[in-house]
This record gives sequence, C-alpha cells and structure tokens, in this order.
Amino acid sequence: MTNPTDGAGADERSRAHSVTLLTRSGCGMCDRALEQLRPLCAEFGVEVATVDVDAAVATDPQLRAEFGDRLPVVLLDGREHSYFDVDEDRLRADLSR
Repeated sequence: MTNPTDGAGADERSRAHSVTLLTRSGCGMCDRALEQLRPLCAEFGVEVATVDVDAAVATDPQLRAEFGDRLPVVLLDGREHSYFDVDEDRLRADLSR
C-alpha cells in the first residue's frame, strides 16, 4: 500500500529551484548581490550556492571564460537569470513557479 503523501512530496521536490551566484573574491558587487539573494531565496526555502569563477577555473575553465567579465551572475536552475544586479522582482516571480 502506498502513502498518498508520497506523491505530493515528490512533486514538490521536482519543482524545487536552485540559485547559484557566480562570484569573484574581493568583488563588492558580488557581496551585495549575495546579501540581496539570501533573504529573497529564503522566502522560497532555497539556499544560495556560490561559485568563485577564479577558484573553479581548474575544474571548469569555461565558467570563467563565459561569465568572468560580468560578475556577479545569478543562475536559476543552472541558467543565467541576471548579471551585475539582482533582478529581485523577476527572480521572485520565477521562484514562485
């Protein structure tokens, strides 16, 4: 016999989003973006992951090549969502989907 709540939990997990902030050490704009993202994402139960593109170059050189000149970059579910500034209204709307 299956538990009727098992399916609902699976649906909720499949709709969970991931938010990643691409950063660089010493980047003031990156620090501000992270400060904006943490409370916004917390509203949706999403933790913000950070990736320093310079530190990641050993394992993913393409990351720095693609995004390194326009940091910070917000990735939503692995896709570019915004850069330089956090588009809070748009991110809030996209996280609610």
